[in-house]
Amino acid sequence: MKLRILGNSIRFRLSQTEVEQMGERGFCEEKVKFPGGNEMAYRVSKGSRLQADFMNNAISIVLSEAEVDQWVNSGQVSIKGNLALENEDKLSILVEKDFQCLTDRGEDETDLFPNPKESH
Repeated sequence: MKLRILGNSIRFRLSQTEVEQMGERGFCEEKVKFPGGNEMAYRVSKGSRLQADFMNNAISIVLSEAEVDQWVNSGQVSIKGNLALENEDKLSILVEKDFQCLTDRGEDETDLFPNPKESH
């Protein structure tokens, strides 16, 4: 699972195996380890409605179970949402299937979704 943060937007990209885990177990989680034993976890899970939290060095995003089930079992690429913050600001959330790149970047992409823009 890849995590990208830019300002008040957060984006998760999940491989084929991770999307399957979302459907079967209802969550997917990764950790980043830092020197000194510190860790930061990031997690996406199913729940009743869109939620976001940062607590105990963990980013947690909860998506509607109905939306996740639709996403897992279809060609739908992403789930988007916004949560209101103080001062009329918002947190933008995007969870999407991770596609293989069209150009070789030297990374193992065997578990990523085939790129729909790829020539056949």
